[in-house]
Amino acid sequence: MSLKSPEPTVAEVARTADEELLASLGYKQEFKREFSGLETFGIAFSIIGLLPSIASVLFYSIPNGGPASMVWGWAVASLFILFVGMSMGELASAAPTSGGLYFWTHSLSSPKYRNILAWIVGYANTVGSVSAIASIDWGCAVQIMAAASIGSLDENGNETFTATNAQLFGAYACVVLTHAVICCLGTKVLARLQSVYVGLNVLLCLAVIIALPAATPSEFKNSASYAFGDFSNLSGWPNGFAFILGFQAPLWTICSFDSSVHISEEASNAAVAVPWAITGAIFIAGVLGWAINLALAFCMGTDLESIIGSPQPMAQIFLNSFGKKGALAIWAIIVVVQYMMGSSMVLAASRQSFAFARDGALPFSSWLYRMNGFTGTPVNTVWFTCGFAILLGLLAFAGSQAINAVFALSVVALYIAYAIPIAARYLGENSFKPGPFSLGVFSFPCAFISVLWMLFMGIVLLFPGSPGANTQGMNYASVVLFGTLILSLVWYWFPVYGGVHWFTGPVPTVDKGKGVEGNEQDERGSVDEIVVEYAGKDGKEREV
Repeated sequence: MSLKSPEPTVAEVARTADEELLASLGYKQEFKREFSGLETFGIAFSIIGLLPSIASVLFYSIPNGGPASMVWGWAVASLFILFVGMSMGELASAAPTSGGLYFWTHSLSSPKYRNILAWIVGYANTVGSVSAIASIDWGCAVQIMAAASIGSLDENGNETFTATNAQLFGAYACVVLTHAVICCLGTKVLARLQSVYVGLNVLLCLAVIIALPAATPSEFKNSASYAFGDFSNLSGWPNGFAFILGFQAPLWTICSFDSSVHISEEASNAAVAVPWAITGAIFIAGVLGWAINLALAFCMGTDLESIIGSPQPMAQIFLNSFGKKGALAIWAIIVVVQYMMGSSMVLAASRQSFAFARDGALPFSSWLYRMNGFTGTPVNTVWFTCGFAILLGLLAFAGSQAINAVFALSVVALYIAYAIPIAARYLGENSFKPGPFSLGVFSFPCAFISVLWMLFMGIVLLFPGSPGANTQGMNYASVVLFGTLILSLVWYWFPVYGGVHWFTGPVPTVDKGKGVEGNEQDERGSVDEIVVEYAGKDGKEREV
């Protein structure tokens, strides 16, 4: 009589397939794979945030075209952002690893340039991710203080409280530090939170889309011709360039979708879940965001200067439409959702830094590349990214334009990190083979459009908000971005100790010729030699 071993469950087969693919890429499984497909989508969608994100950057679209910029600028930018997401999704499907962007860059670039390009992408991704934390949490601090200002309104409608830069920075630092504490929790807790974030995000968007037109008094309601066709340029730039500058609102809102990539090693069926999470989050955000902007354009009145002159433009629109109590009730939910965005961004940024430290590229990598034995999460990189973000917040003391530069900084830095691996796929010496998510014959046109779009907008977003800017009005994004990248290159080329002498790209933590159980496999040296296809719902893996 023989006893048969029990058949593995679907989840066990899928988990083994994920671990085998990760081992083929050169890394051992260090995280627990607790993120389902919905939760993998949730981290990208929750970081996008929509309504609170639009609230944070409405000061970009209103002066640069008003309603026309809000409605049509959003539609145009969303389409190009979707191209970027689809191109990134193909790379994520072929090689789902937390290193993501710089890992792909090294695997797909020509041998002569792969080390330096991977180094640049890794640092640009680190700066972009930390800047995204700073911009999200600064937006949250501004929203908290805007609520305090609304609450201080006297009987005549005058504010009796206006936050100082020091008070804003204090609120900002508290938000960042509490996010650090949350993101030190176990992976299972962080994964379950994403479903909550998605549900609350969607409900908030739908509530505002429906409630705002219903509650707005007639004196603040606009005609269709105004909402769709009025172009109000308050920036001082020529109309065409002002309209393009208004793209910064959707670009910042629908950004940091590489967050799903950075939890690849914690996601189930990552080669399928991650690319669909990226493209799905961008598409849904594009549609819902357009509806939100349309509702705002119809319900914000025509006095744009008073709106943009208020401490928080969207808070002023809600105050006009809902009154003090109604505005505070909705605003409280917006602050909560913005706070959730920040915690998701810290989670993604810490994983990216962990992966970069795993390959020895960050300062103090031996300290950063540590997994906490109790929580099973990289606690050190959580505090590293949050500490860096707090330092960026010090720009607040140089003026509002200086701190607002973190919004442009996050987009430009991330676009550098996005564009290089997408371009390397076609310019480098490789034999890339796609994973389960593939655009087929549309891959090259999509990548071409994506890279040109990111190059163009990366330059545009370094311009100041108005021509002839002085020291206080300049765009500090270029100072922080290029200052950081120059320092990273100095370290790379530094004599004797610089990265050029020891950095060789991703460092395998397992033998690529061994499976997760140590079984021999075909020797496969890079991402472009690996293709995994998940067949049906049985979770089985087969090589193509």
